[in-house]
Amino acid sequence: MKKFSRYTPLQIAIHLYAWSALAWIIFELATGTFSINPIQELEQRTGRHAITLLVLSLICTPVNTIFKWTEPLKRRRALGLYAFLYAAIHVIIFVDLDYGLAWSLIGETVLQKPYIVVGMTTFLLLIPLAFTSFDIWKKRLGKNWKRLHKLIYIIAPLAVLHFAWSKKGDLFTLSGDIVRPLIYGLVLAIFLTFRIPAIRKALASFSPRRLIQSPKQESQPALRE
Repeated sequence: MKKFSRYTPLQIAIHLYAWSALAWIIFELATGTFSINPIQELEQRTGRHAITLLVLSLICTPVNTIFKWTEPLKRRRALGLYAFLYAAIHVIIFVDLDYGLAWSLIGETVLQKPYIVVGMTTFLLLIPLAFTSFDIWKKRLGKNWKRLHKLIYIIAPLAVLHFAWSKKGDLFTLSGDIVRPLIYGLVLAIFLTFRIPAIRKALASFSPRRLIQSPKQESQPALRE
C-alpha cells in the first residue's frame, strides 16, 4: 500500500485513462467483439487517443492559471509521452499492418493524400519533443529547450487538422463525419487562446481563489514555512 500511496489521484487517473484505450482494444479482441474492419479501427482509435492526450497536456497550464492548481503542470510530461506513444502505435499500424512496410506504396500514398502528409509531419515534429522531455535535456539545451517545446503549439493544431481532414465530410459546410474533429478544434482553440499573455494575465487576476479572498487577506503577507 505504501508503494501506491506515493501516487496522487490525478496521477492514477492519468495512467488509467492513458492505458484505457489499449486495454479496451485487447478486451474486444479477446471477446471477439472488435470491428469487422480491424486495421482501420485500430488506426482511428489510437489516433483519437493520441490527440486527446495531446490536448489534455495543453490544458494543464490554463488549469494552473485559472485555479492555481500546480499539480497538472507536473503531469504534462506524462500526458505528452502517452500522446507520443499512441501516435507511434498509430503510425506503426499504418506502415506495417495497413501497408505491409511497402515503402514505395507508402510514399506514393502519402504524396497523394494531403491529410497523411500533415499526419506524418505532426509525428516527426513530436519525436524531438518526446526525446527531450526529460530533465537532463532541460539542462543540456538551456533556453533552447523552451524554444523547442513551443513546437507543441504547431503540432496540436496539425494533429487536429489531420484528424478532421481524414474524416468523410466538409468542415466548412459542417456536413459529414466532422462533429468530433470540430469539438477537438474548438477545445484546442479555447485553451490556446488562454495562452495569450494578456488573456492569461486577466484569467489569473480573476481566478476563483483570488475572488474568494477578502481584501484584508490579500493585504497580509504570506507566512513563511
